[in-house]
Amino acid sequence: MNGYLNESNFMMVEEGFTTRDLLETLLMELCPASEQQAFFLADLGDIVKKHLRFLKALPRVKPYFPVKCNGSEGVIRLLAELGAGFACTNKAEITRVQSIGVPADKIFYSSPCKQVAHIKYAASHGVQLMTFDNEVELSKVARSHPHARMLLGITADSSPAPCLSMMFGTTLESCRHLLEAAKEQAVEVVGVSFHLGSGGLEPQAFAQSVAAAQLAFEVGTELGYQMHLLDIGGGFPGTEDTRARFEEIAAVINSALDLYFPDGCGVEVVATPGRYYVTSAFTFAANIMARDEAPAEQPGSDGRWDGGIGPSCVSDPHPEPSPCCPAEEEPCPDPPSRSSSLWGPPGHAGGRIADGLELPELHVGDWLIFEDMGAYTIASSSLLAGCPQPQITYAMSRVAWKVIQLLQGKPPQTEDDRESVCARLSCGWEMAETLCVTPACAPAGII
Repeated sequence: MNGYLNESNFMMVEEGFTTRDLLETLLMELCPASEQQAFFLADLGDIVKKHLRFLKALPRVKPYFPVKCNGSEGVIRLLAELGAGFACTNKAEITRVQSIGVPADKIFYSSPCKQVAHIKYAASHGVQLMTFDNEVELSKVARSHPHARMLLGITADSSPAPCLSMMFGTTLESCRHLLEAAKEQAVEVVGVSFHLGSGGLEPQAFAQSVAAAQLAFEVGTELGYQMHLLDIGGGFPGTEDTRARFEEIAAVINSALDLYFPDGCGVEVVATPGRYYVTSAFTFAANIMARDEAPAEQPGSDGRWDGGIGPSCVSDPHPEPSPCCPAEEEPCPDPPSRSSSLWGPPGHAGGRIADGLELPELHVGDWLIFEDMGAYTIASSSLLAGCPQPQITYAMSRVAWKVIQLLQGKPPQTEDDRESVCARLSCGWEMAETLCVTPACAPAGII
């Protein structure tokens, strides 16, 4: 074992337990009113399962997890144990990852817009891999980090819709100028980076971007650079109901890599899957701490419940959260239901969480459960707008723990162990998919 994760970092769950079972157990422990605070339940086995799927679908691609997507300690420790690298966007994220012992050569300072102080911090802590897409950023790095290894960020046009991730990256027409500028300032450029982002992603967009990256590589080679690293970014789906979509994207990527960067050409390929790893692993439980019912005679009025320390109290929840049944009721009753609005804590900038939800009549003390809440929901600081960070309870099946040992070359200790690695890895709401892992398919080293 690498020593990043041990059994004290999570709750060990035996086969047969589901996420629902764990939630009910945790809610029973929170019965006293003084303890009714919102919390996350994280199924680490689900992340292990996603990791195995990634390795199988994209065998040439090495994952670097973007810390901004979910900076919780359990996630970082697990992915470090699995051998993943980390993409960090600032000093705080670099510090967080290095605090558990992740070496600098597994950290990618991936932000296209960096503060000089953070560049100097990265330099002093051995983090060399960075990205740039304009002359200003290039000059900052040249002055503050003489040993940086840079990736040229290029635009990746994945859809007609505007997306924040697509505001960054230079055009192919500007590549030569920027690479010449890097040459003049003695900055080492080792490869090319693009990031498609998520939301309506078409698989063919990856093929187009890989082709564009190959053209940028050709320009770099003409100018004398020894370019050997391609970063294909993120944008992979994170929920199980789009599973086929991920394999479809992976097939397109593999075909494009075979065509433009064939195996043996000396180019290493990395990616930054964020939502893919953590979205479905996290479930959020929010307690109803107040209720306000609009007068029925007002046309178009909705009943309104204040969600207490709910999803609006965590950062950037994507997509808009939608609750499933209250934890005490299963299944949800059909009628009577009410058109309802959910609100965060009073005075919080997020305010209203969702409108027009058809929910059963709720009361103070009831719980709402939000699934698929692992991406961009964990605040990076302990306090956000005066709201305490919800507690995270980590759980992992014993089978998943054995699989981690297998991935690192540790053989099963007993015949039962050898048989159990073909069982389901995550808790899941229902029966999860089965993944059979043997030492023969364990990678020698991911990074």
